[in-house]
Amino acid sequence: MNRFLQRLADPRPILLDGATGTELQHRGIDTSTPIWSALALLESPKLVEQVHRDYLDAGAEVIITNTFRTHRRNLEQVGLGEEAGRLTTLAVAIAQAAVRASGKPAFVAGGIAPLEDSYTMAPLPREVYLREHGEIARTLAAAGVDLLLLETMKDIAETEAAAEAAKATGLPFGVSFICKLDGRLFSGESIADAVRAIEPHGPAFVGINCTAAPYLHNALRELRAATTLPLCAYANPSETEDYVNWDPTAAEQPEGYAEFARQWLADGAKIIGGCCGTTPEHIAHLKEIIHR
Repeated sequence: MNRFLQRLADPRPILLDGATGTELQHRGIDTSTPIWSALALLESPKLVEQVHRDYLDAGAEVIITNTFRTHRRNLEQVGLGEEAGRLTTLAVAIAQAAVRASGKPAFVAGGIAPLEDSYTMAPLPREVYLREHGEIARTLAAAGVDLLLLETMKDIAETEAAAEAAKATGLPFGVSFICKLDGRLFSGESIADAVRAIEPHGPAFVGINCTAAPYLHNALRELRAATTLPLCAYANPSETEDYVNWDPTAAEQPEGYAEFARQWLADGAKIIGGCCGTTPEHIAHLKEIIHR
């Protein structure tokens, strides 16, 4: 059995890392370009490795590659489309180096994001989703990731195609959705319908991410009612109604975030971590509640 699937079968909770993009931004990386945190792969690969190391030192068992914007489509916007394979492979190598340096038995998850901005709806043909998600999924698999993670997925059509592409690699994969405050997908579709669409592709777990921490339980409970798969939860410590203006919540403080995460564990989450705006300190506090 795949080593990650063995760990997933263990009853102990699994600790995911926290935000990579916003943490790189806090450390001086320009994330204003269309490729967001991927710029750090070119300009500051050692800084990317240090962010991974800091999360591992905080207790994370799974770190996500800095590949949120390394699809060919994203990189073409800055004239680097032909570098997609190289940069995706580099991101994996950096994460693997961080794990080796940490001396910890951690897992590297190959992160796969929506093709377009996570906070906009711009549907594309299914063949485009299959081709582009297939390309990055194969590159991540060839680079040696332990699992794939489709994250911040916002609608059923793209998620189902991405799940098909992930399944074709033979690696275990998880699917995580971004939801609005009422518990529905960003697209307005229901979580139950989304689960029915992706379960035939065999995801190892499903989850909710980049959703405001005080409201994530709404979506998580919908998810629990819709599936028996292991659940994952990693939130945004801010909240928004328009996805332009973000307001702080109690989760911005690591102690407050951990209290919300305690509820996610009570609601059945097997994997917990942090999304945009969280830090290694947030993950360290999650480690404490898992141990307790």
